[in-house]
Amino acid sequence: MPTALIWNDEAIQYDFGPHHPLKPIRVELTVDLIRACGLTDRDDVLTLPGDPFGTDDVLGLHTPKYVDAVQRLSASADRAGDMRWGLGPGDTPVFRGMHEASMDVCGASVAAARAVWEGRVDHAFNPAGGLHHAMPDRAAGFCVYDDPAAAIRWLLDHGAKRVAYIDVDTHHGDGVQAFFYDDPRVLTISLHESGRTLFPGTGFAGEIGEGDAKGTSLNVALPIATTGPIYLDAFDAVVPPALDAFEPDVLVTQLGCDTHMTDPLAHLALTTSDYELLARRLHGLAHEHADGRWVAMGGGGYQIVSVVPRAWTIYFAELTGQEVPFELPLDYVRRAHDRTGQETPTTFLEGAARISEEREKLVRASAEEAVEALKRAAFDHLERLT
Repeated sequence: MPTALIWNDEAIQYDFGPHHPLKPIRVELTVDLIRACGLTDRDDVLTLPGDPFGTDDVLGLHTPKYVDAVQRLSASADRAGDMRWGLGPGDTPVFRGMHEASMDVCGASVAAARAVWEGRVDHAFNPAGGLHHAMPDRAAGFCVYDDPAAAIRWLLDHGAKRVAYIDVDTHHGDGVQAFFYDDPRVLTISLHESGRTLFPGTGFAGEIGEGDAKGTSLNVALPIATTGPIYLDAFDAVVPPALDAFEPDVLVTQLGCDTHMTDPLAHLALTTSDYELLARRLHGLAHEHADGRWVAMGGGGYQIVSVVPRAWTIYFAELTGQEVPFELPLDYVRRAHDRTGQETPTTFLEGAARISEEREKLVRASAEEAVEALKRAAFDHLERLT
């Protein structure tokens, strides 16, 4: 079955300005690198546009008062914003056209979900998506409308009985969790830096869902300096058994790469080589548990030249059943430098992050306790759902 890249070559309008860390160029460079590596050249790799996504669709997701506020501020571009709705100076500033731009992101993720669910492709990737902090009634953490929630809601509305959402961004996927916290049809799994040290300050083991959905919110809160091997061990301890119990129809993933050891906004210690291993795991799980149906989105990542394009190209290569070359194409390296003035690494994969043996023991022990706390809190509830 084919794989789809959800993309058009129009400029990304979801743009908080040149001084904001969520820069559209990181996604544009990603697509440039994917193409430069020849990953879209095969006949079974499709490039598809986003779906139409209008105000009525947004109102099926977010509250009317919040959508009204976004529309009003989008039209006026009032930089003071309205902090009652999480919009204004700081993380999520107002920009003209943000309502329409945010709907475009949702439409792209819905297009990925639709292509997979209708059987046109096995896997689909929206690199501009993954805005997982937006809440039903407010913006947060660079996110205005919640496109992962839009994709999941579309899947549920069109016949999916159970959807598993896996979030590997360094920040807790709090918005998606909030949308489905009482919905037993959706399993949300988030592996992230602990809320004790990082925004949004949530995502602890005791957040397990409510009502009939107890056990369907799973959170692994990892310590500062978690390296790839420790992260992957935590992933292996939680995700496969959770999917075994839940038996999803489709896998939805948010692939934030701000877990990288050099990311300026967080404190984990993964490398691009770890993303290759994580991509293989996710791909295998999609086939083992969801008949191959895998809907993927981008997310965080603020090393816009040195990390994000390489990370998401590695993921896309796995989605398509291909491999990245050893070196980045020279023409791409030159274009990235010309566009940004920044140097880019010339190879895709990196060695493991190095921390002291004593620190590694402490970090591993903390990560293992986070896993055990989650299992104690949630796994009995999850197993009773089957």
